[in-house]
Amino acid sequence: MAKVCEVCGKSPSTGNTISHSNKKSKRWWKPNVQKVRVLVDGKVKRMRVCTSCLKAGKVQRAV
Repeated sequence: MAKVCEVCGKSPSTGNTISHSNKKSKRWWKPNVQKVRVLVDGKVKRMRVCTSCLKAGKVQRAV
């Protein structure tokens, strides 16, 4: 299962690491996705949410 934010859809992306000698090697950037309990329509549901969505207040955590 891919680690994708269920709120904003942020997913892993690829690119190159470039050294000082300009050698290139493949690498991944992975979003910081956490499994949290969230209130959705008055019910508690587990979702995978990135930390930037949590910090922005796009979801309300269940206590």
